Amino acid sequence: MRRGYASGAARRERILATALLEFAEHGYRGASLARIAERVELSQAGLLHHFRSKELLLVAVLEYRDEMDARRFDLGRVGGIAALRALVDVVAHNSRVPGLVQLFAVISGEAVTPGHPGHDWARRRYRRLRADVAAALRRGAELGEFRSDLDAESHADRLIAMVDGLQTQWLIDPERVDMTRVFSGYVDDLIASLRP
Repeated sequence: MRRGYASGAARRERILATALLEFAEHGYRGASLARIAERVELSQAGLLHHFRSKELLLVAVLEYRDEMDARRFDLGRVGGIAALRALVDVVAHNSRVPGLVQLFAVISGEAVTPGHPGHDWARRRYRRLRADVAAALRRGAELGEFRSDLDAESHADRLIAMVDGLQTQWLIDPERVDMTRVFSGYVDDLIASLRP
């Protein structure tokens, strides 16, 4: 029984990793369940046994990507300057995985439409991310690293906007935009402006 579960979990992970690449390369609308099934050596019916629809597969892929990032970068464990440096590490990591960044950019752009299957995921993700970054900034104030009167939510919004904007510019013109360097400089300036 355990072996079957492990085999099923491994197959699910393989499907998610493959679907992630398919969505990154083609976006939601252009992605093909038939191509995903072929790449994981399943029939389309076999794929639909694991994920009943393309919409459910997309949501599972987006959550899978978030889980990978959460394992790699946990803002809940750090605060203040360490959290801001962790965000720089996230951007540096993203510069090494352009397919994942492209997936995020494509799906986020498509998900602005309320009927899109990724819309609720995007809203939950941004709310969670804003709350996590704001909490990390407030912890920095509690630690005495930042001024106590900082507006954590506004700074969180600006940090997220900076990352998203830089990622878009980098995807379009990677030879001219060094998003890690630019974001690191922005964080250095922010730390200097928030010191007590």
